[in-house]
Amino acid sequence: MTLSATVPARRRRTAPRALRRFFGHKLALLGLGIVLFLTIACVVGPYLLPYDELYIDLRARFAPPGTGAHILGTDPLGRDIAARLFQAGQVSMAIGFAVMIIATALGSVIGVLSGYYGGYVAAILMRIVDAFLSFPSVFLLLALAAFLKPGPAMIALIIAATSWMEVARIVEAEVKSLKNRDFVQAAQMLGLSGRWIMFRELLPNAIGPIIVAATLIVARAILLEAYISFLGYGIQPPVPSWGNMLNGAQQYLGQAPWLAIVPGIAITLAVTGFNFIGDGLRDAFDSRSGGR
Repeated sequence: MTLSATVPARRRRTAPRALRRFFGHKLALLGLGIVLFLTIACVVGPYLLPYDELYIDLRARFAPPGTGAHILGTDPLGRDIAARLFQAGQVSMAIGFAVMIIATALGSVIGVLSGYYGGYVAAILMRIVDAFLSFPSVFLLLALAAFLKPGPAMIALIIAATSWMEVARIVEAEVKSLKNRDFVQAAQMLGLSGRWIMFRELLPNAIGPIIVAATLIVARAILLEAYISFLGYGIQPPVPSWGNMLNGAQQYLGQAPWLAIVPGIAITLAVTGFNFIGDGLRDAFDSRSGGR
């Protein structure tokens, strides 16, 4: 009775305070607005344009922004930059969210197992984490992308494979600090299984740091996808992504600088927005940040 009553009550008290602190964080609200704007633009934008991302009009090559219906100009093949930007945003942000889900789930499972069982289980799991952390993530990404067929799903898996370790570390530390609390001891005395305690008691109580880490993973994934696509190892044309749009623009910087400026601004806004949200969530879940 005590177990089922006290833990949910604590979560109910914590959630409203965290929400109030988050919505009182100006940069977090700015980041949320940026992310919502980009998401809506990428989802709705293609339906508002007269051209799709693959339509070629050689007569309109290198049209500057504001030329006719080409609000953001055209590329060397006369393709509409706005249409390609919105479609690329769907790909890049979908990869970011997919990486967040995969990396957060994997890191949380490894972290909670290591933190709860300790001993040789923690030693083995954390040495695996250390092994992954010992490789520079960019070089590991490029190596994997060079040997595997690049595509949105595969790129998401590759980036997720280099992004879960920080979550595992965070969850392990949180679980270690929680597993000696009264509600865990009460659950053990009631005879609840280790799986129940880990995934129904400990993991929900560590949700704050996990959410913060997951938000920052999205920003990192978008940036890494742009990086490896810019180098030619990521999403391949004709499928657009913000990274391969930058790759195609580098030889036309003097002639048509908007080809690089437009996707560059989109990447900057997306990464900045998610980082602002992450900062706001960290302050919201931090009990030392004040507020009631």
